[in-house]
Amino acid sequence: MSPQQGKSGKPERIDAATVAKAFDAHARSYDKLVNANPGYHEHLRLSAKRMGLRDGGAGLRLLDLGCGTGASTAALLDAVPQAEITAVDASAEMLAQARRKSWPPTVRFVHGDAQELDPVKFTGPYDGILAAYLLRNLSDRNAALRRFRELLRPGSPLAVHEYSVRDSARSRMVWTAVSWGVIIPMGRMRTGSADLYRYLWRSVLDFDGVEAFTDRLTAVGFEDVRVQTVPGWQQHIVHTFLGRSPGVPAGPDPDAPTPPDGLDLTK
Repeated sequence: MSPQQGKSGKPERIDAATVAKAFDAHARSYDKLVNANPGYHEHLRLSAKRMGLRDGGAGLRLLDLGCGTGASTAALLDAVPQAEITAVDASAEMLAQARRKSWPPTVRFVHGDAQELDPVKFTGPYDGILAAYLLRNLSDRNAALRRFRELLRPGSPLAVHEYSVRDSARSRMVWTAVSWGVIIPMGRMRTGSADLYRYLWRSVLDFDGVEAFTDRLTAVGFEDVRVQTVPGWQQHIVHTFLGRSPGVPAGPDPDAPTPPDGLDLTK
């Protein structure tokens, strides 16, 4: 019986409690599917760069939460190659795929639940947290965000790289069209099952809108909260939500990317 099948043999509905097992079942094909998504890695690198971490990351300790097979870890390394990075995921099989890749000794992978980060395994303060495609998979988002804030050094950045379409009818329409026209069929073709990718489609539609999530970040104590979208077909679908733990905020990043003319990054 597969992790997504109940006793009846019928597929079970994936939710926040079972999504890690679903990723276990799809880990071997996951990289091939995301590599077919134009801009996937570029957008992760953009979010990592938007954190404003300087000096190549020398002396910095970072958390990469929901690292999966290591795409977000690679994005952080690209932005700050000298940083010490602890990459965390709840799926043991996704981590196994990540560990098979080549990494410098400053990167380590830890099996753990981002919603309940063990204080023995994860001792702050950290100088930055990247959480990519994670928050909508957590059942208690406020509790998780408060824990992230506690782990950060005062004034340090949190970047949440996430889908958010609830505020835009056009974004919901585009997301649904791409999901059912491309993502779900490709998932079925690669793995024989589309259960995870149907969950992906549904979880994006159910997640906070941009305004609601920025309000959530403020409500749990983050400061200097702002949001930017990404270029390409995922404009106004994928966003970088940025905030800082309470403390002295960093100044403007002179190396921050300048958006192309006509690209409104506030929506």
